[in-house]
Amino acid sequence: MQLFDDSEEEELPLAKFESMLKTNKILFFDSEEFEGIIIHYLDQGKVSLAKKALKLALDQHPHSFRLKMSQVDLYIYSNKFDQADKLLNELQAIEPTNEETYIQRANIFSRRNDHESAVKQLEIAIKLTDDPADIYSFLGMEYLYLDDVPKAKQSFIDCLNHNIEDYSALFNAVYCFDFLEEHNEAILFLNEYIDKNPYSEYAWHQLGKEYYTLKKYKKAIRAFDYAILIDERFVGGYIEKAKSLEKLNSYKEAIACYQVTLSLDDPTPFALLRIGKCYENIGDAQHAIEYYLRAITEDPLFQKAWLSIIRYYFNKKNYSKALHYTNKALSTDKDNAKYWVLYAQANGALQFYEEAIIGYNNALEKGNFKLKSWFSLCDTLIKMGEYATAIDSLEKCNELYPNNDLIFYRLAGLCFLLQDNEKSIHYLKEGLQINEKHINILANLLPLAWNNPKFQKIIKDL
Repeated sequence: MQLFDDSEEEELPLAKFESMLKTNKILFFDSEEFEGIIIHYLDQGKVSLAKKALKLALDQHPHSFRLKMSQVDLYIYSNKFDQADKLLNELQAIEPTNEETYIQRANIFSRRNDHESAVKQLEIAIKLTDDPADIYSFLGMEYLYLDDVPKAKQSFIDCLNHNIEDYSALFNAVYCFDFLEEHNEAILFLNEYIDKNPYSEYAWHQLGKEYYTLKKYKKAIRAFDYAILIDERFVGGYIEKAKSLEKLNSYKEAIACYQVTLSLDDPTPFALLRIGKCYENIGDAQHAIEYYLRAITEDPLFQKAWLSIIRYYFNKKNYSKALHYTNKALSTDKDNAKYWVLYAQANGALQFYEEAIIGYNNALEKGNFKLKSWFSLCDTLIKMGEYATAIDSLEKCNELYPNNDLIFYRLAGLCFLLQDNEKSIHYLKEGLQINEKHINILANLLPLAWNNPKFQKIIKDL
């Protein structure tokens, strides 16, 4: 029950109560006023004040059922479940058909992670109440805890059948459809909902997102247009419409939508990034870089923006600029493995091999164990003539990626150069058994081995 809102009239009991606390003068409140004061303090997390209000309330109204229910609220809030259970037993003896006692008992079971028992209590409460909407919503959440998504979905739909404007239930119902990958069914449900509540921008927005998931971008845009028509300041509608326009390669129209969001609210890094992407796609590099940098200014830890600007310069083969921004990115997050890989790649492209090796090793330390990174490290070590170190690296790689012919061929060539013919032959045999065609990679990677007649003879003899 909501007893107070922001109006001056509704705030009077609260102001009166707080004035009483300051003066130590006991004033009279009716039970509903006390209930509202207690709920207000609990919502604010001010437990001590809620306890004071409850004590005074029970002094003035010792037989009030609702105030005793507030006592149950306070017990549950304070995790005093045994006391709450005991008081609920007393209250149920007084009013055995009061649905709120069952709801509160369900709340206790839920807090104790006994969600099946909570469901049973809520099912009883639904039979006793004339207004089951909130109970159906509660029931839906309990089914989610039990991983019974179909029943959760139906519970949220039942909630909406009793309260069509419960948007939390709407979002939760759509979440269930999405979890079950029932996107076409979600569209049918949302269209039926819109028939009943056509001016819900949230429903149109959710409908658009379902069409987007199914790659029906034109239908998605139509739904987002209705959401925006209902609420011209609906930022989410503009964002999703812009994303759909991007999918249709309508980049200028997408930019216009994203720009609207910047005028309606504080600029978000995501919107700034997407504007930059759109400009990049239409070949406007100056504006693309401008918006990537704006996104980074809004959020210096925004990885996608850093990666976008770095990869832009990689694509343009401007490795000095790529390295410049990679260093800036690393200054914000030295533990980012992706940044270290880009650092290594940029240095490698600039033939700064020692720095490239540092980058790849750091990437590995930060958790980037991709095979491509191992090969890049190994191949850079080969360029520097660090054959023994390259072998150590490949042997570690072999533990993560066993039976990979590209690892074996590299090891075969390196072992040959270090005059370990026995191991070279072993690795050649392993590689040839997996894919004999890939042996040609040695012509480029290790020409000193490949072009050696002795090595060629070993290959022929195998």
